[in-house]
Amino acid sequence: MHRILPLLTGIFFLINLNSKAQNQFPLDFNKNDQAFSSAKLDTLTNFLKRSGSSSLIILHKGQVAYEWGETQKKHTIHSIRKALLNSLYGIYINNGTIDTTLTLAELEIDDIEPSLTKSEKSATIADLLRSRSGVYHNAAAVSAGMLENMPQRGAHQPNEAYYYNNWDFNTLGHILEKLTGESVYDLFYNDIAKPLGMDFKNNYIKAIDPAEDWEIPEVDGFYQYETSKSRFPAFHFRLSARDLALFGQLYLNNGNWAGKQIIPEEWIEVSTKPFSITDKNYGIGYGMLWSVLIPNENRKTKSYFHTGVGVHMLAVYPSSDMVLVHRVDTEKEYSFHKGHFYKMISLVWDSKL
Repeated sequence: MHRILPLLTGIFFLINLNSKAQNQFPLDFNKNDQAFSSAKLDTLTNFLKRSGSSSLIILHKGQVAYEWGETQKKHTIHSIRKALLNSLYGIYINNGTIDTTLTLAELEIDDIEPSLTKSEKSATIADLLRSRSGVYHNAAAVSAGMLENMPQRGAHQPNEAYYYNNWDFNTLGHILEKLTGESVYDLFYNDIAKPLGMDFKNNYIKAIDPAEDWEIPEVDGFYQYETSKSRFPAFHFRLSARDLALFGQLYLNNGNWAGKQIIPEEWIEVSTKPFSITDKNYGIGYGMLWSVLIPNENRKTKSYFHTGVGVHMLAVYPSSDMVLVHRVDTEKEYSFHKGHFYKMISLVWDSKL
């Protein structure tokens, strides 16, 4: 059931009401995993407490090897939402609903003034998935840093250059809904959350031009519209660390869960291939809605991850049979910063025997 509740602040709620309880966390705990040093995990715990982290989970061989903090508390996952979108595109490309060669023109996609040019409308769904559309239009949920790095309109043709582009990501959400006839949240709930036993209950809202200091309600997702920038909203998710860990394990399982192929294995392989090099020094690339650690002399196979505002992380490490989730409660004032983030990763790997 849906209903719209107008508020005086200019925010309108579109709420999907679903109170059905989910199952208990479906993964087993193995806190005596011999692959990790208990003493060094204690060091990690002490650091997380001091630095202002909210929670951290390490999965190893499909079990919980380490869990600390408020792992059942839901926070906004910020840019990790793009990895969630990857899963849905994989499903609907595979079943023939989505053709990635379709252009923006063929999809009748345009935006507010200054509207898209003929060249920009020649970008395909595949270009958007790789964040190489060449469309440098303003968008919802764009940070100051993203705006600063944004090329000028017309600087590149579609698929000519990479730019981490919220216009691409937001428009992909719109295209997914246009071609499937369902909301991003309904698709995620039915295709991913329910089969995995997540605590995601599919309560979502529509926020139109919210104030910068608006308080995010206790929901599972929200569309963020910024109508002076773009007609396409950012689609935010609020998930717990446990739910993100389940999602990461699904990818580590090559899309299979309890014997059912949920995401095509071929899609995971292709979409975690680096189509752009984003950091030569660290060997990082961008695939389709995932960042990729490219194999080198220190890495047996590729790994892939997505971060959110520089402090949240979901990472999948196939060669180590491991998933890492880190969360910070960024819905309130927080002290955890980028230096803490890299230290956290270092301590996690230092604990691995």
